[in-house]
Amino acid sequence: MARPLPPPLLYADSEHNADALYFGRIKVPDAFIAFGCRGRKYAVVSALEFGRVKRTSAFDVVLPLEEGMQSAREKWPQRAVGPAEVIAVTARKLKQTSFTIAEDFPAALYARLTALGLKLTFARGMLFPEREIKSAAEAAQIREGNRCSALGFAAVERILRGSRIKGRQLVYRGRPVTSESLKFAVEAACLEAGAISTGTIVAGGDQACDPHETGSGPIRPHELVIVDIFPRLVATGYHGDMTRTYLKGRASDAQRALVAAVRDAQLAALGLIKTGVNGRSVHAKVVELFAARGYETRRTPQRSIGFFHGTGHGLGLAVHEPPRLSSVVDSPLLRGAVVTVEPGLYYPGLGGCRIEDVVQVTDRAPRLLSSHPYDWEIR
Repeated sequence: MARPLPPPLLYADSEHNADALYFGRIKVPDAFIAFGCRGRKYAVVSALEFGRVKRTSAFDVVLPLEEGMQSAREKWPQRAVGPAEVIAVTARKLKQTSFTIAEDFPAALYARLTALGLKLTFARGMLFPEREIKSAAEAAQIREGNRCSALGFAAVERILRGSRIKGRQLVYRGRPVTSESLKFAVEAACLEAGAISTGTIVAGGDQACDPHETGSGPIRPHELVIVDIFPRLVATGYHGDMTRTYLKGRASDAQRALVAAVRDAQLAALGLIKTGVNGRSVHAKVVELFAARGYETRRTPQRSIGFFHGTGHGLGLAVHEPPRLSSVVDSPLLRGAVVTVEPGLYYPGLGGCRIEDVVQVTDRAPRLLSSHPYDWEIR
């Protein structure tokens, strides 16, 4: 049986580091020291943050950075002191000689701390494995994030319904409809609802055949448009993540077949998800369905075509986190985990389609944490 790992040590800001936000449950914009010791959570922060962190965070003990700096200067009067020395002197006072760190722990800080005698062990996977299992309160936050995503889709649909086809252009209120104008509408809708949507994808035509291409320029009539919205709630930091595919005008039979295949693949994947099912087998089901429909996946000198990404990923304080539904991860889904389900097909000349929803794993059918219609062809 594996020995338990030492308590965690972090040096990061909680605006960008999901582990730091999870550990302290407070947003701090600059990197700060946080660690566990004998079952208690400690933070070392400057006077700028001290009162707020002490009053509103999940830390049991909040220590002033200035006192730590002074103690470090007294211990090492001949050297310039920084976070490493503060961590080392604080750990010595608490008789804590070892910590567990995440893979993204700062390398220079790691080198200085080990030189100062602390033993640092890298986590086996996530620093906080319990992040994979979402409580009812966390699931509610993810559902709220997806409510904001749905408001973004509604904004896109209003513009597409209100636009007119003029040759190769879509025109809305006298102006061409562009990826940029649709992204602005999405981000404004999310912001008004209490979420920030950055990196929003609105990609049409062949642009949509690169799944992480955010899109630029005019949206053309009769072309598939992928809209992927993954906003972060301002209050808590939890994300939504949903994708819908649209077309303004008249779809071809090939486009309709493509969209139908993607939706059927998503439904097939959803039908498999429950506690204990291997994420790899969920992905394999999608691959099997696409192959049966004749949708080839291959790599060309220019790009990959077909279905060449995973079926889904975990969602929470980070947009991408464990678990995974893909060919490269071989592990069972845990009760309470939250995953996206987002198969897609991508063929230059025909277009791309991706449909994404979010579910929580249960012992039976997964619990849907996202909701928005799948009506995609807008006349």
